[in-house]
Amino acid sequence: CWIATSVLLLASLDLGKCCAIDCFKCVSLNGNYPACDDPFHNNYSTSILETPCMGGRKGRNGLFPATACIKLAGVYDDTGDRITVRGCALDSGTLTTDTEIIRMSHCGGIYFDDRYIRGCLQSCDDADACNSIPILAASLSMITACSSLSIITSFSIHPNT
Repeated sequence: CWIATSVLLLASLDLGKCCAIDCFKCVSLNGNYPACDDPFHNNYSTSILETPCMGGRKGRNGLFPATACIKLAGVYDDTGDRITVRGCALDSGTLTTDTEIIRMSHCGGIYFDDRYIRGCLQSCDDADACNSIPILAASLSMITACSSLSIITSFSIHPNT
């Protein structure tokens, strides 16, 4: 009986999604994509919500599960064009905070696509669409249900033990 319960518990955990988050990914230049601009209406539009969000890592090829959502909002220094970028990123494991954009939100000068932007870069991992492991909450409910079912089944099959 406990083997069946263990199998049910493991099956209820979706470990493939436990370590990545969902983030909005979009770009708006001079307001050409209003759904991306501020004020942002967090309506979970599936067209710009990436589930799970994958990001690049310094010095490595390929994409990896993201650990934070990011937003860059600013003005290009050379043209005055406004830009808003929403996406995701992950910590590359370097030793200093200044080389890891997700470790600390900041405002000032930022290079983006080899152009200088004055603005703010914000990162989050705990708000809507910065949702950290919502699947785990569903899995915990499933664990409780499976455990209860296992106990009830165990007592109904072996009532005298």
